[in-house]
Amino acid sequence: MKFDIEYIEKLAKVLSDASLTEISLEDGEQAITIRKDLISGTPVVAAAAPAAVSAPAPQAAPAPAVKEEVKKGKPLTSPMVGTFYKSPSPDAKPFVEVGQSVKQGDVVCIVEAMKLMNEIESEFSGTITEICVEDGQPVEFGQVLMYIE
Repeated sequence: MKFDIEYIEKLAKVLSDASLTEISLEDGEQAITIRKDLISGTPVVAAAAPAAVSAPAPQAAPAPAVKEEVKKGKPLTSPMVGTFYKSPSPDAKPFVEVGQSVKQGDVVCIVEAMKLMNEIESEFSGTITEICVEDGQPVEFGQVLMYIE
């Protein structure tokens, strides 16, 4: 798929009409990012170039050993940019809580994008070990929402 001018213009219109500040798309070897200029409010194509296969970065001198907190379980990430909600409505109980068991396909949260409530289902069965996002917090594509062990 090539990113033609009409397609980019449609994306810019979606960006202008929605309360989004950025749209990023990647298709095989191509990638494009459109950001809203926060001063003028108009969309600006920030990057449109073939995605290059990156060479490994040169290694820097080893840093002193820092004890990293090891996350337990597999990460469940956001499939889109939007707003995270842990329950179907403000007065309802959360879909899941830490320590709760879930099965693959269970709804674990909602991500609102462009005024659409998108139910996010667990990609695997297990126990919720950590919820990484606060209710009502904006989330990015690929951001870890929770860990399931």
